[in-house]
Amino acid sequence: MISAKFDAILLELDSHQETRPVPLKHWKAARARATDHLYAAFREGTDVVELVHARAAFIDALLKRAWRLHMPADARAALIAVGGYGRGELHPHSDIDVLILTAADPEALASHIEPLVMFLWDIGLEIGHSTRSLAQCVESAREDVTVATNLMESRHLAGDAQLLHEMLDLTAPPRTWPSDAYFRAKLAEQRARHEAANDSSQDLEPNIKNNPGGLRDIQMIGWVAKRHFGATRLSHLKQHGFLTEEEYQGLKAGEHLLWEIRFALHMITGRHEDRLLFEHQRSLADLFGYGSDNPAVERFMQGYYRTAIELQRLNETLLQLFHEAILLKNRLGEPTTLNRRFQSRGNYLEVTDPATFARSPLAMLELFLVLQQNPQLEGVRASTIRAVRAHRHLIDARLRADIRARSLFMEILRQPTGVTHALRRMHRYGVLSRYIPAFRKITGLMQFDLFHVYTVDEHILMVVRNVRRFTLPDHARECSLCHELIASIPKLELLYLGALFHDIAKGRGGNHSELGVADARSFCLDHGLSHYDTELVAWLVRQHLMMSYTAQRKDIDDPAVITEFAAQVGTIERLTYLYLLTAADMRGTNPELWNAWKSALLSRLFHRTREALASGLDNAEDENARIQAVQAAARQMLSRAGHSDEAIRLCWMNFSTEYFLQTPPGAVAWHTQLILAAPNAREETQVHLRDDTERGCTEIFTLGADRDELFADTTALLDRLGIDILGARIDTTADGLSINSYFVLGENGMPLPPERKREVESLLAEHLNAPGPGKPALTRRLPRRLRAFSPETRIEFQQDEERRLTIMHLTTQDRPGLLSVIGAVLAEQGLRLQSARVSTEGELARDWFILSDHGGRPIASAERLDRLSRHLTERLSATG
Repeated sequence: MISAKFDAILLELDSHQETRPVPLKHWKAARARATDHLYAAFREGTDVVELVHARAAFIDALLKRAWRLHMPADARAALIAVGGYGRGELHPHSDIDVLILTAADPEALASHIEPLVMFLWDIGLEIGHSTRSLAQCVESAREDVTVATNLMESRHLAGDAQLLHEMLDLTAPPRTWPSDAYFRAKLAEQRARHEAANDSSQDLEPNIKNNPGGLRDIQMIGWVAKRHFGATRLSHLKQHGFLTEEEYQGLKAGEHLLWEIRFALHMITGRHEDRLLFEHQRSLADLFGYGSDNPAVERFMQGYYRTAIELQRLNETLLQLFHEAILLKNRLGEPTTLNRRFQSRGNYLEVTDPATFARSPLAMLELFLVLQQNPQLEGVRASTIRAVRAHRHLIDARLRADIRARSLFMEILRQPTGVTHALRRMHRYGVLSRYIPAFRKITGLMQFDLFHVYTVDEHILMVVRNVRRFTLPDHARECSLCHELIASIPKLELLYLGALFHDIAKGRGGNHSELGVADARSFCLDHGLSHYDTELVAWLVRQHLMMSYTAQRKDIDDPAVITEFAAQVGTIERLTYLYLLTAADMRGTNPELWNAWKSALLSRLFHRTREALASGLDNAEDENARIQAVQAAARQMLSRAGHSDEAIRLCWMNFSTEYFLQTPPGAVAWHTQLILAAPNAREETQVHLRDDTERGCTEIFTLGADRDELFADTTALLDRLGIDILGARIDTTADGLSINSYFVLGENGMPLPPERKREVESLLAEHLNAPGPGKPALTRRLPRRLRAFSPETRIEFQQDEERRLTIMHLTTQDRPGLLSVIGAVLAEQGLRLQSARVSTEGELARDWFILSDHGGRPIASAERLDRLSRHLTERLSATG
C-alpha cells in the first residue's frame, strides 16, 4: 500500500524533530522519496485514483507539520486547500494551491506567513498561495467566478477550522454568485476555452485538461452541481435525476483514463505538463503497452480521442440539462407541434413522446432534418439527446437498408442550409458512425505526423465544412474561384459525398483511395444515385489526391504535364468537382499549410487543364506554341514600356527554351526590363522584388555574374531572415548572366509587406556582393515539433528524355537551411540547378529539382547520380 510507505517516510521525518529546526535536507528527502514511491507504484499497476489521493494526503501531512513550525497556536488563521488540491487530488507535479485565511488583516501575521511560504518553496513544494482575510475572500469571490469556484472546493488543513465554515457561508449562494449567474459565467468560460482549441477534442497535441473532452469538462459538471444542488460528488447527481448510472460510469471511466495519462505525463517530463506533445506520445504509448512505432502511437491516441469525444458528448448533454433546470426552469412554456414526432419547447427541439425513438428509430435521422428545416431552433432538449444516445443501437443493418432512412439521409445532404451542423451533430450524438459503420473505424484515428493536424473523422467533417463555405458569399474572399465554380455544379450533394468518403478507408492498410471506392460506390447505389452520379463520386474518392500531387510535385508550366493530367480527368465537369474537393481537402488537412501560393498553384492547374479540355486533347498546346504565346504577350508589354523589338530580340537570344516554358509573360517582361536597365550586372549582383499575383507570392529576382555557390548562399540568407521559400527558377543566360527567381511568402502565408521587401533586398544585395564566402552560418534551430520525428531521406532520379533534363525527387526531414545544404552539395558535385519546387508536408520536405551538368546536359551517368545521392544523404544526416 502506498499509504503505508508514505507513513514510514513521515515517521522518519518526525524522528529528526530533536534537531530544531529540522534541516531542509530531511524535508526534501521525504518529498523526493514519496515521489519515487509514487512512480514505482504507478509502473507496478497501482490504481491512479489511489495514487492521486495518496499524494494529496502526503502533502497534507507535510503542510500541517510546516504550519505548526511557523504559526502561533492561537493565531486566528487557517491553512486551506483549494481547487483540485481542495478536492484531495494531486498529480505528481500539480500546483499545490492553498489559501492562508485570516480573521482580520493578514498583515498582522506577515512575520509568520512569509517565512512559512518561503520554507515550503525551499523544501521543493510548488505552492500556489493566496493570503486573504474573510472580508477579502468575499470581495474577491464576488468579482471573479474563478476565485468563487476555488473557494467552493476548500478543505481545511490546519489552524482555525471555524474560519473555513464562516468563509464558505459568506461566499455561498445567494450571497455571491447565485446558481443562474454562476452557470452563465462558467458556461461562457467553457465556451472561451473550447474556442481556444477550435472547438475540437481532436487537436493532434491536445491539452488533456483544457481541450474539449478534457478534465475541465468533467470538473465543470461537478462545479455546477455543487453550486446549484449542493452536491459534493458526481454520484449525487443520480439522486437528483440528472445523471443515469451509464452516464456516471462513462464520466468516471473517462476521468480515470485522463488521470492515468496526466500522471504519466508528469512522470516522464518531471514537470507540470498537461499537453500531449508529439515528443511525449511515443513514450506514453510504450509506457501503456502499445509499443513505440507509429501505428502504436496512433492506437494509443485513438483511445484517448474516443474517450475525449464521449466526454464531450456527456458534457453537452448534462450542461443542456443544467441550462433547462437553472436558466429555463419557468420559461420553457407550452410545446409547439412541428410534426407527429417532434415539437418545439422554448425554442428547443424535443420528441413528442419519450418512446418515439423506440417505436420509430427512423426519427433519429429525421431529427437532424427537422433542425435544418427550422433554423429558429436553438438546439435539442437534453432529454431528447439522452434518448438518442439510449436508442442509437437501433440504427442497425435493417434500418440502414430502409428506403425511408436512405431518403432522409440524402435529404439532409440536399438541404440549402445546415449540412455541416447536421453532420457534426450526428457525429456528436453517435448517429453518424451507426449509419455509416465505416465512420466508426476512423473516429479518433490520427496520423502520427505534422501534416495531418486533425484526426480522420474531424478532417472529413472539416472538408465538408469547407465545401459548404464555398457556397457562402460571406466567405467568398477565402477562395473566389471556389465560390464561383461551386455555383455551377449541378449536384452539390455529390461533392458532399466525395468529401465524406474520400478518407473513409484510412487505417485499413493498403491504398485508402482505392479501398474507399468500394464503400462510396456501394453507399451511392444503395441511396438511389444513378450509375453516372455514383461513378462520379467513386472517381472523386479514387483521384482525390491527384490534383494536389500534380500541382505541387510536377511542373505545371510544362504543356506535357497539363496534357497528361487533362487526359486523366477527361471532362470539365469532373475537373470542376475535383478542383473543389481538392481545395476543401487541402484547407482541411492543415490550415497553417494552406497559403496563397498553393491556392495559385491549384488555380493555374485548373485553368490550364480547362483550356486543354475545352480545345480538345488532340489540339493540346505544344512547347513551341506556348513559347510563342509567352513571347508575344511579353513583347507587347515591353513595347508599351518603350523598348524596341531589336533590344528585346538581342536580350532574348540568350534565354533558354526552359525559361520561356516556365515563366509567365508578366515575369518575362519584368526580367527583361531589369536586364536591359542593368548593363553592369556582371560587376554587381542586383536584387529586385515584386508581388507575383499569378503565383500568389513574392518573387525575389537576382541578376548578376554566375557562380556555383550563388543558390546556396541566397537560400541561406533567406533562411536566416525566416523567409519561406516555395520554389526557385535558376537560369544562366548564354552570355554568362545568372538570372534567378525565388518565390517566397511571409510568416502569414501571404506576399511580403513593403517594409519586409526592403529588408530582404538590402540584406541580399549586401551579402551577395560581399567579398569572400557569402553563405552565413545557420542560426535557426530545428523547431521542437520537428525534433519528434526522424523520417528517412529518400532520393529518386527521373530522366526527362524529351526536355533532356534530370529530375531529382527528394523526401527528407524539413529543417532550417535545407535548400542551402542541397545547393552546396550540387555545387560541390559540379551540377547546375535549373529549377526547384518546394513542398512541405508537416515534418516532411517533398522537393523536386531539375538538374543538368555545366553544359546543360542531363546527368546520364548512374555512377554520378549514385555519388550525388550518397553525398547528399550524408550531408542531410549530419545536419538533421
